[in-house]
Amino acid sequence: MSGGDPPLMSTRFPFRFDPTYRWLARVFGVAPERAWAELGEDELEVRYGPWRVRTPLSNVAGVEVTGPYSFLKAAGPARLAITDRGLTFASNGDRGACLRFREPVTGIDRHGRIRHPELTVTLLDIDSFVAALGETQ
Repeated sequence: MSGGDPPLMSTRFPFRFDPTYRWLARVFGVAPERAWAELGEDELEVRYGPWRVRTPLSNVAGVEVTGPYSFLKAAGPARLAITDRGLTFASNGDRGACLRFREPVTGIDRHGRIRHPELTVTLLDIDSFVAALGETQ
């Protein structure tokens, strides 16, 4: 970056933790300070404790608001859907954003053998996240 270029901007969106989800998430290394989604100029990065998803914004094919979610299917660690390999980072059962990717992304395993066509996140401000993501496309 040259001296006259503006700094790259990014926006961080924290997860919204329901108290019951917070307790269970901590068991798996997930805490509010280690759970966020960040929209950069060209990249999306999501962290949920030890799990991470990182992909170019151009790989995001769409996003929609979803929910509610069953506590038994969402609470605790990152969740892998057996049916479609979708990934869920859920810190509450109310609502979230489901992102669809053009090319599946890594996230559940550190070796990248499992790739995910979708990622659901339960952020504090879902509406602002969806709006900001829409502005990047």
